[in-house]
Amino acid sequence: MSGLRLRGVGVSPGVAWAPAVVVRFEFPNVPDRTVGPEALEGEIRRLREAADAVVADLEELGRRVMQRAGPEEARIFDAQIMMVRDQEFLGSVEHLIRTSMLAAETAFEFKALEQRNLWTSSQSAMLRDRLADLNAVQLRMLHRLMGLPEPALVADSKHEQVIVVTRELSPGLTVQLDREYVVGVVAEEGTRTSHAAILAHSLGIPAVFGVPGALDRVGEGTMLLLDGTSGTVIVEPSRAELQEAKARWARRQRLDLQMEADLELPAETPDGVVVALRGNIDLPDEIDAAVRLGAEGVGLLRTEFLLTGRAELPDEDEQVRYFRRVGRAFTGRPVVIRAYDLGGDKFPAAFRTTAEANPFLGWRSIRVCLDQPEVFLPQLRAVLRAAVDCDLRLMLPLVIDVDEVRRSRELLREAAAQLHAEGLPAAASLPVGVMIETPAAVLIADRLAEVADFFSVGSNDLTQYTLAVDRGNARLADRFSALHPAVLRQLEHVVRAGHEHGRPVSVCGEMASDPVSAVLLLGMGYRELSVAPPSLPLVKWVLRRVPASAARRAVEAARAAPSERELRAEVGRIIGDFVDTGLLDPAAALPPRTGAASLPDAPLA
Repeated sequence: MSGLRLRGVGVSPGVAWAPAVVVRFEFPNVPDRTVGPEALEGEIRRLREAADAVVADLEELGRRVMQRAGPEEARIFDAQIMMVRDQEFLGSVEHLIRTSMLAAETAFEFKALEQRNLWTSSQSAMLRDRLADLNAVQLRMLHRLMGLPEPALVADSKHEQVIVVTRELSPGLTVQLDREYVVGVVAEEGTRTSHAAILAHSLGIPAVFGVPGALDRVGEGTMLLLDGTSGTVIVEPSRAELQEAKARWARRQRLDLQMEADLELPAETPDGVVVALRGNIDLPDEIDAAVRLGAEGVGLLRTEFLLTGRAELPDEDEQVRYFRRVGRAFTGRPVVIRAYDLGGDKFPAAFRTTAEANPFLGWRSIRVCLDQPEVFLPQLRAVLRAAVDCDLRLMLPLVIDVDEVRRSRELLREAAAQLHAEGLPAAASLPVGVMIETPAAVLIADRLAEVADFFSVGSNDLTQYTLAVDRGNARLADRFSALHPAVLRQLEHVVRAGHEHGRPVSVCGEMASDPVSAVLLLGMGYRELSVAPPSLPLVKWVLRRVPASAARRAVEAARAAPSERELRAEVGRIIGDFVDTGLLDPAAALPPRTGAASLPDAPLA
């Protein structure tokens, strides 16, 4: 198996090497136990007591996460608590206990398996991501009902540091990882949006999920070299591979010092072209990081976290407080607030909807907002109220039609009229932009420019819809590329259409956080990029060293390249005249908290 390369999805950036610890979580063997009529109420009481105890355990885990990662990460456990407290589900278990005279653990396992099979067969990526939560709840409940001890995450090991290899990692188990002992995670299941992935990222543990057959291919104690950015795991790396990893890490540490010196400087190329580098904000904890790392405002403020793990929608005042908090953190800088991007894999518990056969081509994003004005209007009112003393802007997701922009503007005017009539301080209006995320939007960019104030390209979805590749599918990871010629041609078309109509155009997808792609965007004419906060220093460092003239040559080379491999090689050659291309990896610039794993000394294979 020496030198075997396993591919998955990088969900938490950073590089680590260490021996593997293989962890297999198995559900206990639950007997088909029946009880007499006189014991039924006792079994129901045991079920309720177990649920209360599991909720208490999860609340304690939430408090631990609050201390280690932050309040928003702690809310991840709300989803599991809601599952345990689901009265409809518990009621169905109680009904089974009474009608079939089953023991509590037998009835619970039957209903949990029923639920798991339903979710497994669902087309909803969100439900498939939540399977880890369901499995964790089932494991806890069965252990509690059967009087079994909690399973240990990692058994004692002779190694000082290890990389955990498992089938699936739940949030509860992730938070138990000792950062000094566990320096990386490899899992067969899971995606970037799974709760365990979010927690691993927050705790600074590099991780690769969606690695098929990892448990069969990696033995206990096997040396692994893991890259949580590229999603690559090397089994039994060679001496040269380990030495290169260590040398590259040393170069990254030196680069950190250079980037630190650039933080307060503008992202201006050597030949005088200035690029506005803004931040993508998913969670409140990222606000301070974006400010500290030099973000010139926010190019994408995602609002879906306001709904995550909640049984009810946030009220208007709560949204006002959050939008003001972000706006005031970037005084004098623009903050672009994306309207609820619900649907696809992001329907939260607070939002009830029916399952769809193909949710990514279904009822989502701006379609949900316009069809549910009772949800959209409070958000529009909140943005207008917060915009009184902040530079806030509204961005509409997944727009494919001019009428969607017009209808959104009508609702914005309605919200402003309501606030004026109520005597509440609010902006009379604000800039409205659209996300360009589909080939349809690209092709009508000139018409959208007539009704929108600005464009922002969502490169993740644009790539997904252009290539017909699910960006969360680990099996297709090597086919998902924003550097595909079809995607690059569309990016050039959009920036040209925007500039012809005097509309600012930015890119806010993961592409903007990749320094090689950022150079290509610079060469195409993009002058605004919205970047994941940890990648801001590296992107700025590159832009301050690569002239715009060289970036334009890189675009010309990209147009002529017959494949992505040759494209990267040619662009790398051009960029290599100005920077060390071996460092052009977003993980190179990560602060320790967000994934810069230590590389323990290890015997070279």
